[in-house]
Amino acid sequence: MKSVLFSFVVGITLCGLTTTVLAQEGRGPGNGPGQGFGQGQGFGQGRGFGPGDGHGPRHGGGFGRGMGPGAQQASEHQEGEHDDRHDDDHSVFQFLLANHTKIKRTVTELPNGIETLTQSEDPEVADMIKEHVQWMEYRIKETHPIRMRDPLFAEIFKHTDKIKMKHEDTETGVRVIETSEDPYVVKLIQAHAKTVSGFVERGFAEAMKNHPVPDRERKPYTAAVPKIQNYGSVVRLSEAAKQPRPGTQICVDITRGSDPAQLNPAIEKVARYVNIYHAAGKEPADVNIAVVFHGEATLSILNADAYAKKFGTADNPNFDCLHQLHESGVAIYVCGQSLISKGASPEDVVVFADTAVSALTAIVNLQADGYAYVPLLN
Repeated sequence: MKSVLFSFVVGITLCGLTTTVLAQEGRGPGNGPGQGFGQGQGFGQGRGFGPGDGHGPRHGGGFGRGMGPGAQQASEHQEGEHDDRHDDDHSVFQFLLANHTKIKRTVTELPNGIETLTQSEDPEVADMIKEHVQWMEYRIKETHPIRMRDPLFAEIFKHTDKIKMKHEDTETGVRVIETSEDPYVVKLIQAHAKTVSGFVERGFAEAMKNHPVPDRERKPYTAAVPKIQNYGSVVRLSEAAKQPRPGTQICVDITRGSDPAQLNPAIEKVARYVNIYHAAGKEPADVNIAVVFHGEATLSILNADAYAKKFGTADNPNFDCLHQLHESGVAIYVCGQSLISKGASPEDVVVFADTAVSALTAIVNLQADGYAYVPLLN
């Protein structure tokens, strides 16, 4: 199979880099304008990390080959931190994406991996390809993760100890062979080849995508067991970011009106908020929710008789959901000013709702008490 490919592990994002390297600093004679770490001679500028012969890439700002033997002392992987090579690698990758139409690459699948040939007739692009491959090979050999937001890249870096990567510079590019004795890792290597083919073919558009892990079935989203039945259904996302935080306080400002014969959708949305904190995350999280009704939503909280008289319905279609909200601990307030201006009175409100002096005072007081403001407006 033939396709186009940059090199193994070619995606760089601004987030997800996970390496901090501590190294012993040394001053060598250096044939370049910068000072390197260690005792070896370095042709690159600035600092470098990692073992090597002193001939670091021209950017020289990262895991350079300008370190002498034994200079690296420790390596720690901490999610969210950029290593010293990040900016240079990011710059190279951005350049390659911007010039992807000038790159030609063939990929041949092997029984145990892939063989690739990446080339460009443009000398600057060819140099960037060579530099990129050199540093990506280092990241694989030393397990310095990159592009960890992408599921496929994250999975690859879990298995770097099972990957063998060799590269050979050509006049206009690089030849790379990547293999593994582990059949699963072979699939990762080959899947990555197809992904990077997309980088070459489509540039930035492909680089902005997440890429699936081969042989990993996509788990179907299942409905969470709700705290409020029949309203505000949610799905459980136990591995998603920004999990519900225990002790959260929310002030929901409802002014949205609706068809008097139907449940007000804003009320059901509050039920969804309750269910999110109860069952959508990895663990249930306690939450205090207060709802303030005013504007066009004011009369949604009338008792059945008052509501039927006002709108000519059999009852109040909002009652069941409102009652379940109350039973779930949601505090319900209605603006007294809006209530009276619309021809109703506090005596007409459902028994579990409280009439506030105004929506203004209710919302201001709740915010002063630490409640986050969430508006559901017309």
